Amino acid sequence: MISGEHAAVLAQEALASLNIRDDGIYVDCTFGRGGHSRLILERLGPAGRLVALDRDPEAVSAGRAIADKRFSIYHNPFSQLAHCLGECGVSQVDGILLDLGVSSPQLDDGQRGFSFRFDAPLDMRMDPHHGMSAAQWLAVASEAEIREVIKNHGEERFARQIAAAIVSTRLHTEVTTTRQLSAIVAAAVPIREPRQDPATRTFQAIRIHVNQELDELAIVLPQCVPLLKPNGRLVVISFHSLEDRIVKRFMRSQAQPNILPARLPVRARDLPQPCMHLVGRAQRASAAEIHHNPRARSAVMRVAERSQADCA
Repeated sequence: MISGEHAAVLAQEALASLNIRDDGIYVDCTFGRGGHSRLILERLGPAGRLVALDRDPEAVSAGRAIADKRFSIYHNPFSQLAHCLGECGVSQVDGILLDLGVSSPQLDDGQRGFSFRFDAPLDMRMDPHHGMSAAQWLAVASEAEIREVIKNHGEERFARQIAAAIVSTRLHTEVTTTRQLSAIVAAAVPIREPRQDPATRTFQAIRIHVNQELDELAIVLPQCVPLLKPNGRLVVISFHSLEDRIVKRFMRSQAQPNILPARLPVRARDLPQPCMHLVGRAQRASAAEIHHNPRARSAVMRVAERSQADCA
């Protein structure tokens, strides 16, 4: 994959899982550079509609270049999904797609500060105009806060040493660039893992925290159920074990019917139905896709379908 391009991961699998109707209404909650959105538009007929969201202003700018009356894009985080659909007069949709994490253009633009491959301002915000940058957060967070973020969001076993090194460094100089942070982590981590930079987990953890990615996911998932029409599909592609855990637990909980009191005389046909049904097993990228796009290696896709039950 050429640097700067964004290859939509599990694209054909996601499109098949959405089970697209040519007159349906669909939502791409993470437009990115429009890989999934363009494929959805190709399958929609004249009466179809696609609503996209993204909190990255560069992604929204790319989306607004699509001249298609069936398509609209909103500059919002996906936690505001219900609000955005209300703004455009949509009450229910036939499918919702969430492609989580960062896009290739965000990683490959050194000035965004997502990657230790470049020496750049330590920003990491998906929307550079809102919230604290990574550098601003590191300047004020306590050592305990930094340790917990790196440990919990990065699953980094040397979180204690890294947090202590960051706090020690900032006593005499500000930590404001990706190269500074990468060097601090490298010096603090005593063991090197094969084929992985020692700063990988720390950068990932701080990015997740700065953008509140797990909170955003936990907020949007419950919104999806009432927004889906019966038989509508929810498709989620995650790239991190913590994200996938949230998605898996949510879908499983929605696929369980309400528990009735023991020995209650209820006919089988009158038993409460779950709000959603799981569709197949978790899917991963093929060896061929990983060869073409190594960032697909950690992708996991899960699918659930809205039932006929009243879950408003």
